[in-house]
Amino acid sequence: MTVTEDAEGAAGGVEGATGGAAEEASASPPGRQGRASAGETATPDHPPQVPPGAADPVKALMHRHRELCEQAVDPLEIAAGLEAHGVTDRTAPRFRHRDVFSLADEMYARVPRVGDTAPPPGTPDAPGARAGWAVLALLPGALCAAAVTALRYTEGRARLAVTVVGVLAVVLGLRAAFSRGPLHVGRAWSPAPATRAWSYWLVAYALLGDGLLTASVGGGPDGPPTGSPGSSWPIALASVVTVTAACAPAAWCAHLFAVRAQRRLATSDALEDFAASVRPLLLGVLGLYLCALAGLLTLSGAVLHESAAYAGTGALGALLLLARLLAAHGFTHAPAVVLATAGAAEAVALLSVFAGRPPGCEPLAVPVTAVVDVWGAEAVPALVCGTAALVLLIHATRTLTRASAHAVRGDAP
Repeated sequence: MTVTEDAEGAAGGVEGATGGAAEEASASPPGRQGRASAGETATPDHPPQVPPGAADPVKALMHRHRELCEQAVDPLEIAAGLEAHGVTDRTAPRFRHRDVFSLADEMYARVPRVGDTAPPPGTPDAPGARAGWAVLALLPGALCAAAVTALRYTEGRARLAVTVVGVLAVVLGLRAAFSRGPLHVGRAWSPAPATRAWSYWLVAYALLGDGLLTASVGGGPDGPPTGSPGSSWPIALASVVTVTAACAPAAWCAHLFAVRAQRRLATSDALEDFAASVRPLLLGVLGLYLCALAGLLTLSGAVLHESAAYAGTGALGALLLLARLLAAHGFTHAPAVVLATAGAAEAVALLSVFAGRPPGCEPLAVPVTAVVDVWGAEAVPALVCGTAALVLLIHATRTLTRASAHAVRGDAP
């Protein structure tokens, strides 16, 4: 054997030993990797190596830094820990990511943290749990339909009592429906009472606003609101029944979005691929919900003999769904601001008509009066809620396409 052959054999042995050491490092438990020496993989000068041809390099990195991922409160904490262990923007492409922040975003979403009790990504709800929130989602619509039916057969004080009891029952039904399931907002992300108040105001305007606005533009109202379409101030029972009954399709659409997004997160090789696949999923889920809303509105209008306000009710439904979907995934600030702005805009539009009645104040009522004269009173909530829903949709396409938005939560019931 020549000297050259001996050198080649020695080089091959060193290469095999290096490959075996890399495979052993990838397969070792998290604790051992966390206690790796500085000369192994824990310094910026010696970043973690990815075995060539690894099917899921992020998974190996998750096992190596599992303790960090489980105890992190946000992706930024994971990014800082990775950089401390030598994973930087220069080494992130080895894990199929453009930078360490996108890598940390995926790791945060894929690793359950300490105290989490929710199922891992891609795991469907248990049949019993799913049946529980599915039944609760039907409760608001059933209670509202029962209250509307009782109103049709009562008069005087009994009618007032039925109205009060019906409103309280529907509110409690909504709280019960959102206490579990895919639209549940955890304690850490619970919306402020003002957000709930603006949501209820928007629903109340759908019930009373159009009729009151039409009557006020015509010089009224001349009396209290009634359920008769021919009265000076009719109320839109079909719209409210539709919005409350739409809690069921909203919950199922949110469940569909969450499950499909989790599955795509588990199979995506990069965050760009994940975001590109989630955007059409979000738009498809919203379109599916609007179709269900239109069907419920058509049915309610036919049963109650009312005209279906598709534009105003559809815009309101889209706004409420997007706001709740964002809040359920941890983004509560934007829905709170947008709901408050929409509610305030409807209130200002209604009050401007009355503010324009004193002599010299007529210009205050001109914008709203012009809109009502051309397109009808339904145009006001359609424009307000439609614009607000569009703002939230743009925001959702940027936030709900992040991997961290679909992280496993420990407070999910």
